[in-house]
Amino acid sequence: MDDPSIAEQLARLDLPHRMELLSDLDPLQRAQFLRYWDMWSRGNQRVPPGAWRVWLLLAGRGYGKTRAGAEWVRGFASRHGACRIALVGATMQDARAIMVEGESGLLAVSDGQERPKFEPSLARLKWTNGTIAMLYSAAEPESLRGAAHHLAWADEIAKWKEGVAAWDNLMLGMRLGDYPRVMATTTPRPVPLVRRLLADRQVAVTRGRTADNRGHLGDGFVAAMTRAYGGTRLGRQELDGELIEDVEGSLWPRTLIEACRAGEAPEMKRVVIGIDPPAGAGAEQGSRRSDACGIVVAGLGADERGYVLADASVEGLRPEGWAMAAARAAERWQADRVIAEANQGGAMVESVLRAVKKRLPLRLVHATRGKSARAEPVAALYETGAVSHAGAFPALEDEMAGMTIAGGYEGPGRSPDRADALVWALTELMLGAEGRPRVRGI
Repeated sequence: MDDPSIAEQLARLDLPHRMELLSDLDPLQRAQFLRYWDMWSRGNQRVPPGAWRVWLLLAGRGYGKTRAGAEWVRGFASRHGACRIALVGATMQDARAIMVEGESGLLAVSDGQERPKFEPSLARLKWTNGTIAMLYSAAEPESLRGAAHHLAWADEIAKWKEGVAAWDNLMLGMRLGDYPRVMATTTPRPVPLVRRLLADRQVAVTRGRTADNRGHLGDGFVAAMTRAYGGTRLGRQELDGELIEDVEGSLWPRTLIEACRAGEAPEMKRVVIGIDPPAGAGAEQGSRRSDACGIVVAGLGADERGYVLADASVEGLRPEGWAMAAARAAERWQADRVIAEANQGGAMVESVLRAVKKRLPLRLVHATRGKSARAEPVAALYETGAVSHAGAFPALEDEMAGMTIAGGYEGPGRSPDRADALVWALTELMLGAEGRPRVRGI
């Protein structure tokens, strides 16, 4: 692997051919081959360009964050002698078990002269060129006070119990050399430190998903995890590397949505589709493209509970496009009723829907209250456990979580079109005209 020409040839192979080549190597050769980071690393695991001081690598579990951090430190240590590096874990045990001795830690990615000597009693790694890396626990922020470093790797910062204090002490010690840098690797959580770094435009941010590292994970792992957690808050955070924020005063807090998630729905007694037509749906310019059209399918189960069955919403389509999407949803789910808000065009909304399917079981409704006021009785159904989501609907749930008791909206997009369609559907199924439950036992 020391021959650049061989390395360049191997780097041109796609992943399946590299894995095939691995099977023909003996254990020592295989270990050397896997250690060649320039070939195995993906673009978003490599050092970002620019004059950044902090690099935040925000990604799902199994993405390869630890390997990226260890390789970054190894490369720096091999090029620079007599330097000081900080390795900061959530605890001292984490720093040692993951960053140093882990399967993707510094000892595992180093070989020969580049392999440092680990001195556990001194909590440090020492390279032959004089570079030293000290281990620190973020749970003890004061241990970072006074120490000075050229480079730092901070791992799983979203787990740090004393996150802000530990980070500030670390940054105050980044004062050696002409260009001190810090790399922070973590699975995202909406904690103050992560929010602060994301809000800082000087921080270089890289994002990634578990699936990005599919070729190096166990057979079927990604598929199994996606089946179990795909689209849920846990899956979006731990697999997709998304930062899922909680909105203060939300009508549907994330924990409430997760508590109402069901694996499968029972047989349905009724199925209703709610439609929130896009703004300007009734304009005379019938051929122009529109904003999002909320189309949500909900059913009343044989157990007298409500179930959200599908989010069939569409974006950027002309009126005939979103009308066709609504008609297809009605046919697929054999809907008893299609409820469409008529505030944005009235007769035009009906004519567009009737044009694609004359016998559509359509009923137009007019909103006399604001979106949040209409949503409150439906949110109350969730609080009593009367409604479940038969699956995960990330875009819809993001809008639900963004609707607030105070009447504001802090979710994606300009308007909660999907959430409004949900409200119309569940109101028809489960609430009376005055927002009172019409279903027995609620």
